[in-house]
Amino acid sequence: MAANAAVAVFDSGIGGLSVLRELQALLPNESFLYVADGGHCPYGDKTPAFIRERLARVAQFFRGQGAKALVLACNTATVAAAADLRERYPGWPLVAMEPAVKPAASATRNGVVGVLATTGTLQSARFAALLDRFATDVKVLTQPCPGLVELIETGDLHSPALCALLDCYLQPLLAAGCDTLILGCTHYPFLRPLLAQRVPPEVVLIDTGAAVARQAQRLLGQFGLLSDTASAPVRYWTSGDREQFAQVLGRLGFAPGEVASLPV
Repeated sequence: MAANAAVAVFDSGIGGLSVLRELQALLPNESFLYVADGGHCPYGDKTPAFIRERLARVAQFFRGQGAKALVLACNTATVAAAADLRERYPGWPLVAMEPAVKPAASATRNGVVGVLATTGTLQSARFAALLDRFATDVKVLTQPCPGLVELIETGDLHSPALCALLDCYLQPLLAAGCDTLILGCTHYPFLRPLLAQRVPPEVVLIDTGAAVARQAQRLLGQFGLLSDTASAPVRYWTSGDREQFAQVLGRLGFAPGEVASLPV
């Protein structure tokens, strides 16, 4: 792979844009390709077999575009497909996501950590392994959040319906006294302003976007693939509604870019 080739970023929808923002901030010379599998979003209620099949096709598409590395900016996709993709492409740098259990366990002061995530992430063996490895000395309260991703996908970050749903999911975690809250889906960092209005100021919000960007930087350096040329505009593809995706890009503060239909 050439060092001036682009880095591929994948998510089931727009959530991975929160990771893309961190990647662009840390790696300003890198160019990026972004695929949103919006036609099949959300992934939280999909089977692992379905997600592996989708990722196999998308990875092949990215390879055809000459991508030098892949960032799986989706916790549910990581759980289902990261191991399979690493086996298929052993020499291709791949950066995966996982809920921030380790930093949350270190950050908590009272030993109570809350997790907002999709059902698929919370029920996975990978998440259970994270708890066994890093959270044996803390109490971890998990809260599946069906419906949140669907609303965020439309660019809704503050409607009454979204606020009511978020309050419903936060209430049991706050009532149990959690002082650290893991945003276990890449869509959820876009709700930080709303969350800041709804949780006490002492509650720490943690996501892994910045850590994923640092891991991408480390891997690209390890493979000798860090770009030293000016970056190109991001190229976007979606399997969903292209016009809606373009509108959401603007609402989230991203520079407008061409959005093509994903041909897989």
